Amino acid sequence: MRTINIIAAKRDGRELAAEDISRIILGYTTGEVTDYQMSAFLMAVFIRGMSLAETSAMTKAMVESGAVLDLSRITGTKVDKHSTGGVGDKTTLVVVPILANCGLKVPKMSGRGLGFTGGTLDKLESIPDFNTALTPEEIIEQVNNIGAAIAGQTHDIVPADKKIYALRDVTATVESIPLIAASIMSKKIACSSDVILLDVKVGSGAFVGDLPRARELSETMIAIGTNLDRRVGAVITDMNQPLGNAVGNSLEVIEAIDTLQGGGPSDFRELCVELSAVMLYMAEQLMSLNECRLAAKTSLESGKALEKFRQIIAAQRGDPDIASNTSLLPQAKYCREVMSEESGIVSEINCSRVGQAASILGAGRARKEDSIDHAAGIIVRKKIGDRVEKSEQLAILHTNNKSSISEAEKMLKSAYILSNAAAVPPLIYEKIY
Repeated sequence: MRTINIIAAKRDGRELAAEDISRIILGYTTGEVTDYQMSAFLMAVFIRGMSLAETSAMTKAMVESGAVLDLSRITGTKVDKHSTGGVGDKTTLVVVPILANCGLKVPKMSGRGLGFTGGTLDKLESIPDFNTALTPEEIIEQVNNIGAAIAGQTHDIVPADKKIYALRDVTATVESIPLIAASIMSKKIACSSDVILLDVKVGSGAFVGDLPRARELSETMIAIGTNLDRRVGAVITDMNQPLGNAVGNSLEVIEAIDTLQGGGPSDFRELCVELSAVMLYMAEQLMSLNECRLAAKTSLESGKALEKFRQIIAAQRGDPDIASNTSLLPQAKYCREVMSEESGIVSEINCSRVGQAASILGAGRARKEDSIDHAAGIIVRKKIGDRVEKSEQLAILHTNNKSSISEAEKMLKSAYILSNAAAVPPLIYEKIY
């Protein structure tokens, strides 16, 4: 079919043949299909959805749009952990060093901020001189030498996803389950890891707002991976409030380092250990999940994971001294305390509004070509279940743009609901592996 007919068919709810999906995906990669045509197609998919067969065909076409990373020269079990995106989600910065220290090989391909969520590459690039643009040869060499590398996808790996990923951000089509699944799994498959663990976020700060849809996304991605001979598991985790306390690039790096030093917020530390344990178990490193959990905790508490993070930074030409001196990271010129206007118990936090407030301060992007302020962000002081008194601090805003503070403060305050009691959501809802 012609491009316009493919768009019309999906608009009308018809199931597309694999060759038609391939035609529009590969055509967009080469420039034959325009931005406005792909925008229309993405909106049709967002509204009408896709079957598993269509989603698998889209994933396969995206993989075929470029090269596949050949990791056969990496010795050992190659693993990848991927989050569907959330507010304050900096788990990669802790989980990757834990896994590498425990003997797994972690060629981690990460992305930039999309919508109101942060991106791992943006966080890492707040580290002075840190290089995320590694070649395949550099990735292979680094992973063989120190066990891990964290880099952006190279231009020739899934180029269709890179173009579509940016376009989704500015066409209100981020939250589509087929599009999320195809985007994530195309990169995972093209990067050739043996074992893939998906951290599927659910809640007000996630692209998926409820548990049934989170299950659907998890099962869709697992099915795609299974069809393409990958071992894939999923952990469905909460995003009804920010993970940890820090939201924003350098602030999140500081919190990750604090955690690697043995501190950090309890919820963030617990999730990092559990994700690491599940990955170790899936990779058959130890006999039981409890043994894997103990290994992950030991790696963290011994300081060995911190040393592995320092090695990763040094290998990618960043300043490894930030691992012991976080004042070397970007610091905001302006900070403002946000005070509660009433007393009560925090019963709800609209997590997406927290992310939006951080974006207003400069931590995120409104358009795909926007730059970000690595120092901007929010330190959350009160979370669900906490008691708050009138005029007590809810959060601290950080920015280099003074004029953004009032709007961000208003957005942040609107995220909080106080009541007489609160039900604290579980950190982990389900594990599927």
